[in-house]
Amino acid sequence: MSDVRHTALLGAGVIGSSWAALFLAAGRSVTVFDPAPGAEAQTRAAIRTAWPTLQELGLTSRGTPDALTFAKSAAEAVAGASFVQENVPEREAIKHALYAQIEPALAPDAIVSSSTSGMTLEALQAGWRDPAPLILGHPFNPPHLIPLVELTANDRTGAGVLEWTEAFYKDIGKVTIRIKKGMPGHVANRLQAAVWREAVHMAVEGVASVEDIDKAMWAGPGLRWAAMGPTMLFNLGAGDGGLQAFCDHFRDTFNGWWDELGQPYLTDDVIRTLVQGVTEAADGKTPQDLSAERDALIVAMQKALSTLRTQD
Repeated sequence: MSDVRHTALLGAGVIGSSWAALFLAAGRSVTVFDPAPGAEAQTRAAIRTAWPTLQELGLTSRGTPDALTFAKSAAEAVAGASFVQENVPEREAIKHALYAQIEPALAPDAIVSSSTSGMTLEALQAGWRDPAPLILGHPFNPPHLIPLVELTANDRTGAGVLEWTEAFYKDIGKVTIRIKKGMPGHVANRLQAAVWREAVHMAVEGVASVEDIDKAMWAGPGLRWAAMGPTMLFNLGAGDGGLQAFCDHFRDTFNGWWDELGQPYLTDDVIRTLVQGVTEAADGKTPQDLSAERDALIVAMQKALSTLRTQD
């Protein structure tokens, strides 16, 4: 994977700019295409912001932010790239039109990975004459800090594309999972959607404030989930008896809770309740302030986890 020197990014919004910073830090050159006015200036600014964080994590030893160029078309951007990360808006027509532009221009062995957060691989493949180079590689925001990438391939994906893509992402510091059955939202987004649904329900029902519901997560199960997933943690929750003993003991409890979970919808009134709640919780901090606070916390956790894993 270290021989893969040149990459391309299609779409340089929040996700695309974050990918660009990570690819550059990992020693790749990056060509970007984004037709939005001011895209180049915004992308370079985002990379400058991300770079000190990547340095703190020790991820910039191979790279430089100067290995960045911008193309005037999608076809020009992908020419000569071994790996292409696609990050254009979540609209099927836009993605299909883009694929029609780049497919003739791709290098013979190039791979295209889509960052789509909600569309299935099958829906994306419909925009290709031959979808063999295409794989779904959904990151978690921001990609330069959160290691997860969810990968989806199927019987129309080229031989070896899944394994090659796994190796590429691993080389730039990512953690991958394989999604065996495509579903809208993939795995991680569906998990967080389920948790947020109940958080919204409790806020609307007045169980606790928006701030306290969030606090219950980051000061409680969120810490454990950063170490291990919920099923493994419950496996540990019953000692030597493991998950079987846990389920034997808590079967009726969880079944009862599941029966009572809420079914809220994001109506105008619900949204107003949530917006008021986060505004109060922000206590005057700007989105930029909160983002910097989030990133600093993530970096601290990543450094601690990296140290522990190195010791193991």
